[in-house]
Amino acid sequence: MSVFKPVALCCLVLSMCLSFTPSLYADDMPPARNALKVCADPQYMPFSSQEGKGYENRLAQLVAAELKLPLEYTWFPQRLGFIRNTLKKEKPDGEGYLCDLVMGLPTGYELAATTEPYMQSTYALVLRSDGKLAQLKQSTELLTQAPDNPDEIKIGITESGPGAEWLAKYQLHQYMAPYPAQTGDPADFPGKHLLTDLLAGTLDAAIVWGPTAAYFASHRQDGRSLSFLPLKSEAGIRFNFPISAGVRFGEKAWKDQVNAILKSKKTEIQQILQAEYQIPLVDDTGELLAAVSK
Repeated sequence: MSVFKPVALCCLVLSMCLSFTPSLYADDMPPARNALKVCADPQYMPFSSQEGKGYENRLAQLVAAELKLPLEYTWFPQRLGFIRNTLKKEKPDGEGYLCDLVMGLPTGYELAATTEPYMQSTYALVLRSDGKLAQLKQSTELLTQAPDNPDEIKIGITESGPGAEWLAKYQLHQYMAPYPAQTGDPADFPGKHLLTDLLAGTLDAAIVWGPTAAYFASHRQDGRSLSFLPLKSEAGIRFNFPISAGVRFGEKAWKDQVNAILKSKKTEIQQILQAEYQIPLVDDTGELLAAVSK
């Protein structure tokens, strides 16, 4: 019996396997890069800014330094169509995409592949130092201590957000002063009108996402200052959410590389978020994390 067919078949199979090797293993190594190209909003404090003042800018710098690459940005307002016009947008010449990394997305975001979370924060109640609720020491006191003239209390909330759900749960509808989640002006940072009205005295308090609450608390006006009290999730109301970096689907090696860098920089990231930006960080149960020592 001739041995040609088995030998030829083996050679053919081997040849086919070798020819498929690049596609089988293409995702094992991230592609070479000449820059870390980040997708970001130019006016989105405290998250990002064109001046590099946001905490996501700082984290992007960490990743770029670890990769030993220059940092470049594609700027686009963080609104409807952000991912489509940045991370998934091909260059006009067809040579790749405009940018390759989004530094801050909800973990499990449906439009991108997200890393393991590098932070978890919680919504917070922001108070005016001279407001009608300034005496509160814990956010839950709002539910147990009836203020004088409760009909005059105004708490800014975003429509359909957990703050509105929380106040509604405890029948505190009269406190609600609803605001849109985003204004029509892409130059407005998140909650700009809430902050303006808080400082002006139109609002007594506001319920906003933790990083935004910390950003609000960094502002003063006419001797009026702001502070915040973190809110803890409870039955039916979730306040704390994990945040990740995001890449395109199908780029597992790149996602793994970014994930490894973020994990290796965990302590430094926590220091940046807590010490520099005063962001309330929590664990999976919603308990505040202690500050890390330098």
